[in-house]
Amino acid sequence: MSEPRPTLKLAIGQMCSAATHAPNIAVMESLVEDAAGQGADVLCLPEVAGLMNRDANAARLIVGTADDDPYLAAARHAAKQAGLWLHPGSTPVQGPDGKFLNHSVLIDPEGREVADYDKIHLFDVAIEGQAPIGESKRFAAGERAVLVQTPWGKWGMSICYDLRFPHLYQRYGQEGATLVFIPAAFTVPTGRAHWEVLLRARAIETGCFVIAAAQAGSHEDGRETWGHSLVISPWGEVLADLGPDAAPSCTLVELDLSEVTRARAQIPNLKNARSFGLDIIG
Repeated sequence: MSEPRPTLKLAIGQMCSAATHAPNIAVMESLVEDAAGQGADVLCLPEVAGLMNRDANAARLIVGTADDDPYLAAARHAAKQAGLWLHPGSTPVQGPDGKFLNHSVLIDPEGREVADYDKIHLFDVAIEGQAPIGESKRFAAGERAVLVQTPWGKWGMSICYDLRFPHLYQRYGQEGATLVFIPAAFTVPTGRAHWEVLLRARAIETGCFVIAAAQAGSHEDGRETWGHSLVISPWGEVLADLGPDAAPSCTLVELDLSEVTRARAQIPNLKNARSFGLDIIG
């Protein structure tokens, strides 16, 4: 296997996704064109980029299988036309028992899906002052983590609420990941309180670049999302922050992948981790 390429020109995109596929496809295609024009090797987009519709009955009328999904088909075509790698965020697809899967893929410059991932941890929470959110009522959980080999090393896949489960990212780091995707649609209260600090923690703990493309603004289905798409270095530095703006946007960051090796050499916590027992006294 050839040595990983030392630098990566990464574009991160922010969206305010609609409740049907067509508007989101148009935004995705525009962001791909923008990223390609900036010379990007890869473009990364948010969670539910393909469809953000909390009306389950309305969504069932337009959500199909992953093989038939119009957003993913358009993403494959756009990646091939532009000649870049594309992580098109995620989109709901048909899953087991009448539920959806929160499904993401990684597409190469030939338009081929080289990896796919279904969100493992579902957002079942009760934030004070808000109605409870039960993602598991509509979505089935994924059952496997995914680490994919690329010309720039191994990349780990995850989605949004996965962020709060550090053992997933520790495993990616221990297996040699150089970068992890965390596309998201964070709520405003949790985004304000936890978004940046959790992302920086995952980068520092694993010595990985963290790429967190986000939804932003007021959505057609009534939701409000935090925005602030972030690119974070293995040392925990914020390299890009797209702010709260709901207008679709894309920015380019050049990543020096040797920073992964340097961070892990200075603080080798992944190597130093030990298993241990637990005594509960009293």
